[in-house]
Amino acid sequence: MTDLPATPSFRCDGLVALVTGASRGIGRAAAVALAEAGARVVLAARAQNECEETAAILRERGLLAEAVALDVTDRHAVRVAVSAHGPFDILVNNAGTNIREPFLEVADASFDALIDLNLRAAFGVAQAVAQGMVAAGKAGAIINMSSVNGHVGGLNRTVYTATKHAIEGLSKAMVSELGPHGIRVNTICPGFVETPLTHGLLSDQKFREGTVRRMPMGRILTVEDLMGAVVFLASPASGMVSGCSLIVDGGFLVQ
Repeated sequence: MTDLPATPSFRCDGLVALVTGASRGIGRAAAVALAEAGARVVLAARAQNECEETAAILRERGLLAEAVALDVTDRHAVRVAVSAHGPFDILVNNAGTNIREPFLEVADASFDALIDLNLRAAFGVAQAVAQGMVAAGKAGAIINMSSVNGHVGGLNRTVYTATKHAIEGLSKAMVSELGPHGIRVNTICPGFVETPLTHGLLSDQKFREGTVRRMPMGRILTVEDLMGAVVFLASPASGMVSGCSLIVDGGFLVQ
């Protein structure tokens, strides 16, 4: 009798994961998802206390988690942290922000802040983690957190959109160079998610209602909606998935 194919595991047992921007929102949810899938998770953010609260809860549940204070815009600090806690098998490169300003009124300081965190820091973290993977001879999975704005534009977010388009291009180029080392690179592109970052925007009832009308699934996303995507792209279940933009937006982009 012919053997049946074996489903690759969605577990991450024995793997070590770094999640940046893990103090709240999508990053915190990604860290929880990976810990629950069996990974040892390092939660990194400037707000170490908030990361430690999450890590402590995970440890109380018998899971593996630790917190580290890290400003990802400090390239030297990133290298030190990656060296101290790595090498990693998984990176969720999530730290980022948005400053909403009309294109004609974008301030130099806003432009610099978004480029520095959303692009320069993301590049630096990915580079440091990938260097550690290669040096250790580890295959791995890098997940760069993008956005639907990595594929379309939007009002009052030209610089944010530019950074996320850049993340999409960066990720594709990384695939070509890191693939021979067994390192997969993908992006997750969330739509509108209920997080502290989007609270002000989604508190505008007119904006919220207009957004929901554009979503075939009929609601704003929660961080829980992204957790399965993180585990999939981090686990052996996506062993030949690389260069993919996994859009999780409730159908927003098809409208």
